[in-house]
Amino acid sequence: MGLATARLIGRTQRVLIADLRADALERASEDLRLSGVEVETLVCDVADRSSVEQLFASAGSLGKVQSVVHTAGLSPSMAAPEMIMRVNGLGTAHVGEAFLSIASPGSCLVNVASSAGHLPPIFPVPTGTYKLAIASPERFVSKLVARCNLAPERLRSGLAYTISKNFVIWYSRQRAAAFGTKGVRIMSVSPGSFDTAMGRLEDVRGAGALAAHAALGRYGSVEEIAVVLAFCASEQPGYLTGTDILVDGGAAAAMTIRDMLAMTRQVKS
Repeated sequence: MGLATARLIGRTQRVLIADLRADALERASEDLRLSGVEVETLVCDVADRSSVEQLFASAGSLGKVQSVVHTAGLSPSMAAPEMIMRVNGLGTAHVGEAFLSIASPGSCLVNVASSAGHLPPIFPVPTGTYKLAIASPERFVSKLVARCNLAPERLRSGLAYTISKNFVIWYSRQRAAAFGTKGVRIMSVSPGSFDTAMGRLEDVRGAGALAAHAALGRYGSVEEIAVVLAFCASEQPGYLTGTDILVDGGAAAAMTIRDMLAMTRQVKS
């Protein structure tokens, strides 16, 4: 998703792409340059606050940072609950706060959340813990991991992913006023099931069933989500901030309670 979005944004702007792995960065930058994109690269670990601060210091040295599209994240099959919470949760706070420190009027941050982050009304959202992400990051992680550990072991990583992506939605809404005082926008976009390596990795955990039950009945393509991300990051939607855009192929609109229960049983099995 990030690469496809960089390709679109890079049609009119120089882009800086970051990743934890240098080899992945090299492949992505070569792909972008072949598409005519002027690109810089930097290795960055979003779970490490100092690494993120270095990223934005480097970005600022190149000129005004017009927009940030934050796509880094881990899915349930990729890591244990603590690492998911550090990357998806703390990583979002690190990126947001570092960007806010250098942002100027007209800039924008777009965080990638997930349709999984749209919790049902009966789920008690731990907003009290969410508020610790900036002031007490280690307590933020430990308290949310402890909550995940109340679930059966096979469900913990999935629950960590769901909570972490709900946090992304919450953070993007909660920090809108602080960003707004500087004339800066912040929002989140929640993809459903998309045809990426990460998306296919979660096929048996529910992504495949979610795509099948969606109104469109298929996985989305990276080009389809990239268009949304690039538009949100552009100057065109200048009054769009503090909200989440759900891009799930109509899954939430088409699925019934029976479908949701069937998916839950599938994941548990």
